[in-house]
Amino acid sequence: MGLFDVFKKGLQKTREKISAGLRTILPFGRKIDEQLLDDLADAMLTGDMGPRAVSGLIGEVRAAWKAGQLTEAQEILPFLKRRIAETWKPGDRALRLAPSPPTVVFVVGVNGSGKTTSVAKLAAWLRKQGKTVLLGACDTFRAAAIDQLVIWAKRAGVDIVKHQPNSDPGAVAFDACEAALARKVDVLLIDTAGRLHTQDHLMRELGKIKRVVQKRIPDAPHEVILVLDATIGQNAINQAKVFSEVTNVTGLFLAKLDGSAKGGIVVGIRDQLDIPVKFVGLGETIDAIEPFDPETFAEALFAEA
Repeated sequence: MGLFDVFKKGLQKTREKISAGLRTILPFGRKIDEQLLDDLADAMLTGDMGPRAVSGLIGEVRAAWKAGQLTEAQEILPFLKRRIAETWKPGDRALRLAPSPPTVVFVVGVNGSGKTTSVAKLAAWLRKQGKTVLLGACDTFRAAAIDQLVIWAKRAGVDIVKHQPNSDPGAVAFDACEAALARKVDVLLIDTAGRLHTQDHLMRELGKIKRVVQKRIPDAPHEVILVLDATIGQNAINQAKVFSEVTNVTGLFLAKLDGSAKGGIVVGIRDQLDIPVKFVGLGETIDAIEPFDPETFAEALFAEA
């Protein structure tokens, strides 16, 4: 299955929600007018693109219509696909690798977002790229997170450094760094605590792990990947804003995109956050992960069923 087909399948629920409206709004030969633009905005909002992003895109369609670049309804979708794809900067979606290994990646996100599963998917994907990977189980206050990560690590074929539940996350991070250096692994993935009680609490915990890691690997972390649950739509943007205030998030992993009718949230994220979407989760299996590709995403979002 090609990348387009993977995205098309993953975005099925979102596309069905949006395209049902679009088919009636954009019939072949219909002339563009203000009523059409209003109807189009309503249809796009159903996919959870967010009011601000939709308003901006409709404004661009209106400007192109007024300038004579668009005249009929069937010209709008190709225009929208192009504009959505162009909003991502080229080259900022690749995973940053350290000049010399190990590359340290912190994975953050709230419990229930799919964080631990996404860590495993990242590990499996990196192995496919020929990298050696080690996991650090620093989400120590939730015993289930450690057990879950152990199971996923076996499936991914990677080693894991863990302590007992409720142990100090900083101690686990330190041991994981020691192991990564000793074993000369390419990438160390650190699964951090998934709690969001208060920003202060989160800041202290992430700050401590960062300080411990930097004692052994001074330029770490090289990436801080925030896992967001696509099924919660606009609330994902609010979570991202909180995490961005607490730590320097460098990339997003959008989990559960296949289970969501709110895949348009990707457009809203780009509009409100200057953080690249680097990966998307498009299924339950460990290999159901794809690097985000904006052109393919835009094509699949508005593809015919």
